[in-house]
Amino acid sequence: MNSPITQKPMVHKSDNATKFAQDIEQEQNALRSDIYLLLSSLYRNAPTTETLAFLSELDVDDESSEMQQAWSNLKIAAKNAETSLVADEFQQLFIGIGRGEVVPFASWHITGSLMEKPLAILRQDLKIIGLERDEQVKEPEDHVAAVFEVMSFIADAHDELQQAFYNKHIANWFESLTKQVVEAPSSDFYVSVAELTQAFLSREKVKFSENSTKADFGKAIEIKNLIDTVDE
Repeated sequence: MNSPITQKPMVHKSDNATKFAQDIEQEQNALRSDIYLLLSSLYRNAPTTETLAFLSELDVDDESSEMQQAWSNLKIAAKNAETSLVADEFQQLFIGIGRGEVVPFASWHITGSLMEKPLAILRQDLKIIGLERDEQVKEPEDHVAAVFEVMSFIADAHDELQQAFYNKHIANWFESLTKQVVEAPSSDFYVSVAELTQAFLSREKVKFSENSTKADFGKAIEIKNLIDTVDE
């Protein structure tokens, strides 16, 4: 039975509201990009004195969330850190003699071996996106620093692209990596880095799980269209 009563909606989405929502999303994506880039730099090289000073002065919100606690722990760790000691820690963790205490490569955490199928698949997907390894970089593309750098690059792209890359090249191994860092004998400052990595990527996992749109990297044409749209 149709109601005889008709009523106009009390509110409607104005152009200003749409722009406000877009601005908020852009700010959030810019922040996510910065976090990915920060983590990438910390896993690629030991932090400089300037980086430690920056981290020690972070303005951390007074919240009890896992993410805010991780930021707080990183701030404290940076305040107490000495550049030379952190450099030694990085050497022991990620380089070592022959191999460090931590393996920062996706293939190893997924298959137990280096230079395996996950790396080949990643290279295919990077080619679709239009990215390639710098000739001066010796490490394979599945190094955690490189993968985070890609996510920083596409943080303002369509959610479908971000979700596809995250699910395929980060979600299935980051917890193994952070666990290895935390449990490594030489870990001190990098325990806080691993905690931030875990908290941030867990939040990313929730973000993408709430996205009902499914992306398929196998559909190169669709992904190419996404990139074209981002570039416009």
